[in-house]
Amino acid sequence: MTNKNMNWKLDNNSQPFLLAPAGKDYLWGGRRLKDDFSKEIDMSPLAETWECSTHPDGSSKVVSGIHKGMLLTDVIKKHPEYLGTHPKTDGELPVLIKLIDAKQNLSVQVHPDDEYAGKYENGSLGKTEMWYVLDAGKDANLVYGFYHDMDKEVLRNSIEDGTVEKYLQKIAVKKDDVFFIEAGQVHAIGAGALIAEVQENSNLTYRLYDYNRVDKNGQKRALHLDKALEVANLKGSSEPAQPMRVLKFHRGYATDLLCRCKYFQVERMLLNTERCREMADFQTGSNSFQVFLCTEGCGVLFWEDMQMLNFYKGDCIFVPADSVAFKLHGKACLLKVSC
Repeated sequence: MTNKNMNWKLDNNSQPFLLAPAGKDYLWGGRRLKDDFSKEIDMSPLAETWECSTHPDGSSKVVSGIHKGMLLTDVIKKHPEYLGTHPKTDGELPVLIKLIDAKQNLSVQVHPDDEYAGKYENGSLGKTEMWYVLDAGKDANLVYGFYHDMDKEVLRNSIEDGTVEKYLQKIAVKKDDVFFIEAGQVHAIGAGALIAEVQENSNLTYRLYDYNRVDKNGQKRALHLDKALEVANLKGSSEPAQPMRVLKFHRGYATDLLCRCKYFQVERMLLNTERCREMADFQTGSNSFQVFLCTEGCGVLFWEDMQMLNFYKGDCIFVPADSVAFKLHGKACLLKVSC
């Protein structure tokens, strides 16, 4: 939401702040989150960084401003108004934002919807998600459903005898692609893909197939066949088309809509104020917070009395609902997430 008048607010609690992520060392990860995004996390491999998270399995930490040093979970519990008028959960955001480095193939998996998760997983949310491809190797692909309708028993038998891959629909991916993965859609990120993911605030994953891999202790990771087969969409899937994207130009930046669903909205912002005398003006409304994830470039965010927050590639900024008016300056690509 832009604010042309830029009337500075004096409520310090509504200022933007920088987050530091929680890390995950899943066996399929690599080094690109460290090398490309300067993630200083002592894990090897580093498969995921949970950039904006209040999930119990990994909360982000505030590293600037008046809440510096606090877990984002604790900040939201203390200031539920930061979420705006969007339906609230107790101390948790409705979304979780990640960076994912797939050095190897991720498991073939499926996520339950809210109804199933609420009934069978202790009231958890289900998981619908969206992927934005930041980079991809020449042969990178993803799994998106099946080439044709599947029967549960045929699928179960093919998993048990290791022939399931012949039924899985594989889609080539390239940088700047967008994929919307609804709950129930069988899927997997393929080796060589670097992904930004926006999802419901859930960590429920049912593995269908994991290539018979073993972990660092020599153990195969657990599969969840019964639950996965209960929630999976077994209909044949058409190849997902890339969404129609139209750039909208503003003074100092341009935006295009990547995804809008009932859980979140994601826009890509191309910021370039190098040739503008004025900086780009913003302010969140009362309905929702916003999160800015910088995927390329760098810049600076200014607000009242010219307080400032520098951001670089890989940084994630949380802006509370009904925020101070602020300005952005720099040359960067950012994902802007709201609910």
